Amino acid sequence: MEIGSKNAERSTGAAETPAVERWFLDEIFPLESLLMHFLRLNWRNRAEIEDIRQEVYLKVYEAAQKEIPNQPKAFLLRTAHNLLVNRVKREQIVPIEAVADLDEIDVAIEIPGPEHTAIARDILRRLQAALDRLPPRCREVVVLRRLEGLSRPDIAQRMGISPDTVSEHLANGMYVLAELLYGEAELGRGHD
Repeated sequence: MEIGSKNAERSTGAAETPAVERWFLDEIFPLESLLMHFLRLNWRNRAEIEDIRQEVYLKVYEAAQKEIPNQPKAFLLRTAHNLLVNRVKREQIVPIEAVADLDEIDVAIEIPGPEHTAIARDILRRLQAALDRLPPRCREVVVLRRLEGLSRPDIAQRMGISPDTVSEHLANGMYVLAELLYGEAELGRGHD
């Protein structure tokens, strides 16, 4: 596809289908291994990854029919990211029919009071301060493992280090966090 024809398609506001198909095959389809890697890193249910890939492809193709994106790689990954975010949001929504009459099923709803909220905020502030005290690579390993739930091999691959180094950073990071949060250590001491 010539650059001039690509720009002409963009300026009309709607790309022709054969041009979109060529663009998709030339620009998007070769990025499949990158997309699959992204999905495996960011979606825990491996059984759904191929379906998600197809849904991403569909959304990218439909968007390109309106206007072909200038940066295909970034557009593909942003589309995949947005799709995963939307799936997480949908999974966290409980249908109203499922909780229509809580009195009938005798379920007690516990809403935390202001004191619980204040305590939780204080704990989060202390945890963030403790995380900030960790060396950058160590902090990244702890966050990827404990907060994002990635496996040690996935972390090693993402960071370009060995799984043994991941384990070492994780052990050191957890020890330092425990000391900072629960031990005699002070947040003012450096563990850099």
